[in-house]
Amino acid sequence: MSGLADPWPVPTGLTAILIAVPELTEFTDRWRSVSYSPARPTAALTELIPPHVTVLIPWLRDPEPEDVQRLEDAVAAIEPFDLTFSSAGQFPNGTTWLRPEPFDQVRELMATVLAAFPECPPYGGDHPDPHPHLTISSSAQGSPALVAEAEAALASEEVPAIRLDDLTIWREADDGVWQLTGSVPLGPQPDLR
Repeated sequence: MSGLADPWPVPTGLTAILIAVPELTEFTDRWRSVSYSPARPTAALTELIPPHVTVLIPWLRDPEPEDVQRLEDAVAAIEPFDLTFSSAGQFPNGTTWLRPEPFDQVRELMATVLAAFPECPPYGGDHPDPHPHLTISSSAQGSPALVAEAEAALASEEVPAIRLDDLTIWREADDGVWQLTGSVPLGPQPDLR
Protein backbone atom coordinates (compact mmCIF):
# COMPACT_ATOMS: atom_id res chain seq x y z
CA MET A 1 0.00 0.00 0.00
CA SER A 2 1.32 3.42 -0.83
CA GLY A 3 0.17 4.97 2.48
CA LEU A 4 -2.96 6.48 3.87
CA ALA A 5 -4.40 9.86 3.08
CA ASP A 6 -5.01 12.09 6.06
CA PRO A 7 -7.06 9.83 8.37
CA TRP A 8 -9.30 12.72 9.46
CA PRO A 9 -11.60 13.48 6.53
CA VAL A 10 -13.70 16.63 6.37
CA PRO A 11 -16.52 16.45 8.97
CA THR A 12 -19.56 14.72 7.53
CA GLY A 13 -21.31 12.90 10.37
CA LEU A 14 -19.48 9.69 9.56
CA THR A 15 -19.68 6.50 11.57
CA ALA A 16 -16.73 4.22 12.20
CA ILE A 17 -15.91 0.84 13.70
CA LEU A 18 -12.80 1.10 15.87
CA ILE A 19 -10.57 -0.81 18.23
CA ALA A 20 -10.56 1.82 20.97
CA VAL A 21 -7.51 1.73 23.25
CA PRO A 22 -8.03 4.52 25.80
CA GLU A 23 -5.53 2.66 28.01
CA LEU A 24 -2.82 4.12 25.76
CA THR A 25 -3.92 7.74 26.25
CA GLU A 26 -1.17 8.56 28.75
CA PHE A 27 1.49 7.05 26.46
CA THR A 28 0.26 8.57 23.18
CA ASP A 29 -0.85 12.02 24.34
CA ARG A 30 2.69 13.41 24.14
CA TRP A 31 2.28 13.21 20.35
CA ARG A 32 -1.48 13.25 19.80
CA SER A 33 -1.95 16.37 21.95
CA VAL A 34 0.28 18.42 19.63
CA SER A 35 -0.82 16.89 16.33
CA TYR A 36 -3.47 18.61 14.25
CA SER A 37 -5.20 17.35 11.15
CA PRO A 38 -5.22 19.74 8.20
CA ALA A 39 -9.01 19.17 8.10
CA ARG A 40 -9.32 20.33 11.74
CA PRO A 41 -6.41 22.68 12.45
CA THR A 42 -7.85 23.99 15.73
CA ALA A 43 -8.31 20.66 17.54
CA ALA A 44 -5.55 18.25 18.53
CA LEU A 45 -6.10 14.57 17.81
CA THR A 46 -6.61 13.99 21.56
CA GLU A 47 -9.58 16.37 21.50
CA LEU A 48 -11.24 14.58 18.59
CA ILE A 49 -11.09 10.91 19.52
CA PRO A 50 -9.23 8.57 21.92
CA PRO A 51 -6.34 6.40 20.69
CA HIS A 52 -7.65 3.69 18.39
CA VAL A 53 -7.04 1.37 15.47
CA THR A 54 -9.55 2.00 12.70
CA VAL A 55 -11.36 -1.13 11.56
CA LEU A 56 -13.75 0.51 9.09
CA ILE A 57 -14.41 4.12 8.13
CA PRO A 58 -16.75 5.24 6.77
CA TRP A 59 -19.26 2.72 8.06
CA LEU A 60 -22.98 3.11 7.47
CA ARG A 61 -24.38 6.62 7.66
CA ASP A 62 -27.31 5.57 9.87
CA PRO A 63 -26.73 2.05 11.20
CA GLU A 64 -29.88 0.16 12.08
CA PRO A 65 -30.11 -2.56 14.76
CA GLU A 66 -29.84 -5.20 12.02
CA ASP A 67 -26.54 -3.64 10.88
CA VAL A 68 -25.16 -3.87 14.40
CA GLN A 69 -26.35 -7.49 14.51
CA ARG A 70 -24.57 -8.15 11.20
CA LEU A 71 -21.37 -6.79 12.76
CA GLU A 72 -21.87 -8.92 15.87
CA ASP A 73 -22.48 -12.02 13.74
CA ALA A 74 -19.34 -11.29 11.70
CA VAL A 75 -17.07 -11.19 14.76
CA ALA A 76 -18.76 -13.96 16.76
CA ALA A 77 -16.13 -16.51 15.67
CA ILE A 78 -13.20 -14.26 16.66
CA GLU A 79 -12.07 -14.92 20.21
CA PRO A 80 -10.83 -11.98 22.31
CA PHE A 81 -7.05 -11.57 22.32
CA ASP A 82 -4.32 -9.40 23.82
CA LEU A 83 -3.20 -6.40 21.81
CA THR A 84 0.19 -4.73 22.16
CA PHE A 85 2.10 -1.96 20.42
CA SER A 86 5.85 -2.45 20.13
CA SER A 87 6.98 -0.55 17.03
CA ALA A 88 6.33 2.71 15.20
CA GLY A 89 6.32 3.64 11.55
CA GLN A 90 5.27 6.25 9.05
CA PHE A 91 3.23 6.31 5.88
CA PRO A 92 4.69 8.13 2.87
CA ASN A 93 2.35 11.09 3.53
CA GLY A 94 3.95 11.63 6.98
CA THR A 95 1.28 10.08 9.19
CA THR A 96 3.12 8.46 12.10
CA TRP A 97 1.70 5.41 13.81
CA LEU A 98 2.12 2.54 16.24
CA ARG A 99 1.79 -0.99 14.91
CA PRO A 100 -0.71 -3.26 16.67
CA GLU A 101 0.38 -6.82 17.44
CA PRO A 102 -0.46 -9.52 16.65
CA PHE A 103 -0.59 -7.65 13.36
CA ASP A 104 -1.90 -10.53 11.24
CA GLN A 105 -4.68 -11.23 13.70
CA VAL A 106 -5.74 -7.57 13.69
CA ARG A 107 -5.62 -7.58 9.90
CA GLU A 108 -7.80 -10.73 9.79
CA LEU A 109 -10.30 -9.07 12.14
CA MET A 110 -10.44 -6.06 9.83
CA ALA A 111 -10.87 -8.30 6.78
CA THR A 112 -13.75 -10.09 8.48
CA VAL A 113 -15.54 -6.80 9.13
CA LEU A 114 -14.83 -5.51 5.62
CA ALA A 115 -16.25 -8.73 4.13
CA ALA A 116 -19.43 -8.28 6.19
CA PHE A 117 -19.92 -4.74 4.83
CA PRO A 118 -18.85 -4.78 1.17
CA GLU A 119 -20.99 -1.69 0.57
CA CYS A 120 -18.60 0.28 2.83
CA PRO A 121 -15.18 0.39 1.17
CA PRO A 122 -12.50 1.40 3.69
CA TYR A 123 -11.48 5.05 3.52
CA GLY A 124 -14.13 5.56 0.84
CA GLY A 125 -12.32 3.16 -1.50
CA ASP A 126 -9.02 5.06 -1.37
CA HIS A 127 -7.30 2.20 0.48
CA PRO A 128 -8.99 -1.15 -0.19
CA ASP A 129 -6.38 -3.07 1.86
CA PRO A 130 -5.81 -0.83 4.89
CA HIS A 131 -2.74 -1.18 7.08
CA PRO A 132 -3.75 -1.56 10.77
CA HIS A 133 -2.26 1.28 12.81
CA LEU A 134 -2.79 3.68 15.70
CA THR A 135 -2.14 7.23 14.50
CA ILE A 136 0.03 9.25 16.88
CA SER A 137 0.70 12.16 14.52
CA SER A 138 -1.11 13.41 11.46
CA SER A 139 0.64 13.91 8.15
CA ALA A 140 1.28 17.59 8.93
CA GLN A 141 3.39 16.89 12.04
CA GLY A 142 4.87 13.46 11.33
CA SER A 143 8.59 13.02 10.70
CA PRO A 144 11.34 10.38 10.81
CA ALA A 145 12.49 11.99 14.08
CA LEU A 146 9.04 11.37 15.55
CA VAL A 147 9.20 7.71 14.52
CA ALA A 148 12.60 7.42 16.25
CA GLU A 149 11.22 9.14 19.36
CA ALA A 150 8.23 6.77 19.46
CA GLU A 151 10.49 3.73 18.96
CA ALA A 152 12.69 4.88 21.86
CA ALA A 153 9.66 5.41 24.09
CA LEU A 154 8.28 1.97 23.21
CA ALA A 155 11.65 0.40 24.08
CA SER A 156 12.11 2.20 27.39
CA GLU A 157 8.61 2.52 28.83
CA GLU A 158 6.06 -0.04 29.90
CA VAL A 159 3.21 0.18 27.42
CA PRO A 160 0.08 -1.58 28.64
CA ALA A 161 -1.25 -4.63 26.82
CA ILE A 162 -4.95 -4.36 26.06
CA ARG A 163 -7.46 -7.18 26.11
CA LEU A 164 -9.35 -6.76 22.85
CA ASP A 165 -12.80 -8.10 23.60
CA ASP A 166 -15.00 -5.72 21.62
CA LEU A 167 -15.22 -3.35 18.68
CA THR A 168 -16.58 0.11 19.31
CA ILE A 169 -18.95 2.13 17.15
CA TRP A 170 -18.43 5.89 16.85
CA ARG A 171 -20.22 8.81 15.21
CA GLU A 172 -18.59 12.08 14.22
CA ALA A 173 -20.49 15.12 15.51
CA ASP A 174 -20.83 18.37 13.59
CA ASP A 175 -17.89 19.84 15.53
CA GLY A 176 -15.63 16.98 14.37
CA VAL A 177 -15.49 15.31 17.79
CA TRP A 178 -16.24 11.60 17.72
CA GLN A 179 -18.78 10.13 20.13
CA LEU A 180 -18.98 6.52 21.26
CA THR A 181 -22.40 5.15 20.31
CA GLY A 182 -22.04 1.43 21.02
CA SER A 183 -19.91 -1.66 21.04
CA VAL A 184 -20.02 -5.21 19.77
CA PRO A 185 -18.34 -8.06 21.66
CA LEU A 186 -15.87 -10.42 20.06
CA GLY A 187 -16.50 -14.14 20.37
CA PRO A 188 -19.66 -16.16 20.73
CA GLN A 189 -22.20 -14.69 23.11
CA PRO A 190 -24.56 -16.66 25.34
CA ASP A 191 -28.11 -16.96 24.08
CA LEU A 192 -30.17 -15.11 26.69
CA ARG A 193 -33.54 -15.93 25.19
